[in-house]
Amino acid sequence: MLPTDVLNTLRALSLNERPPIVPLPDKDTSGKGSFELGQKVQGTIQAQVGAGVYKVRVLEQMLHMQLPENLKSGDVVELQVLSIQPRLTFSLAALNNPLSAPDTLSNTSLLLSALSQKPLGKAYVTAAQSQPLISETTEAPDTAALAGKLQDSLSKSGLFYEAHQAQWISGARSTAQLLQEPQNQLTIQARTVTDDPNTASRANTSQQDSSISNIPNQLQPLVQQQLNALEERQVFWQGLAWPNQRMDWEIHEESSRQNAAGYEDAGKQWATQIRMDLPHLGEVAAMLRFSSKGLSITLDASGDATRVLFGSASSQLTAALAERGITVSSALVMPHGKS
Repeated sequence: MLPTDVLNTLRALSLNERPPIVPLPDKDTSGKGSFELGQKVQGTIQAQVGAGVYKVRVLEQMLHMQLPENLKSGDVVELQVLSIQPRLTFSLAALNNPLSAPDTLSNTSLLLSALSQKPLGKAYVTAAQSQPLISETTEAPDTAALAGKLQDSLSKSGLFYEAHQAQWISGARSTAQLLQEPQNQLTIQARTVTDDPNTASRANTSQQDSSISNIPNQLQPLVQQQLNALEERQVFWQGLAWPNQRMDWEIHEESSRQNAAGYEDAGKQWATQIRMDLPHLGEVAAMLRFSSKGLSITLDASGDATRVLFGSASSQLTAALAERGITVSSALVMPHGKS
């Protein structure tokens, strides 16, 4: 079950914070009103122009906004300006005559209740692409390109979708980048199958079968992973490093701990670990811990010969990192499972 502090946070967000509204101005009247950051303004519903899309008059401007269903002409919404550049963005502060508010809160309650009953597990992220990170193994890999692929795979996993939405609003992330994440891919697929009468009915059935309030079945595990990552402060990635070679990658936050010299590192630090079962070296893992004092490296292996090999190569690894400006505070080689 989800911890109490996560549930309380989500309940507060569901009651007090709604998704940001990025309106589209009417070309005939845009530019007549001026807005200030943090300003609270009222918008009057003029007409509904689509599913959940309304024409709203705000400070003599006509704007198209995505708002709760069942509003009608003459209803008033209270908005607060979140940003002006690069996009005018509002938050929905209050509704007058909010016919949809009870349904919204009811759905949110159902969502939190359903999620709270699910066991808290590890937030495993499967690589979005089934292709290996490295296609050829005959030459030494381009480490910079490999790091970029790992970052890209994690970034597109959907775990950080809400943070990426905030970046999109501020102009730091493009629409094309946002559309690559699972939350939007499902929408794109739904639009595609709607044009095919043979698959549209199956898509509608899949949407109706959602057991958690308004969340499609395909996205429910991802939502649970997001909550788990938020609470446990850790993420697990699984994929292929090269053809037929699985790799497990973990990122987590650690509290202060004693280092190899017996001194306690102040504050929290981030750690990352890669685990693999290699044909000739057996089970191996590399743990990297980042702190203000530098990088701490722990290598472990199941075989004695592999540990000897790691020990002889550790000084070379430390020197290579130093050449790139990375200070190594410690480098250890340990039996498998001891790190």
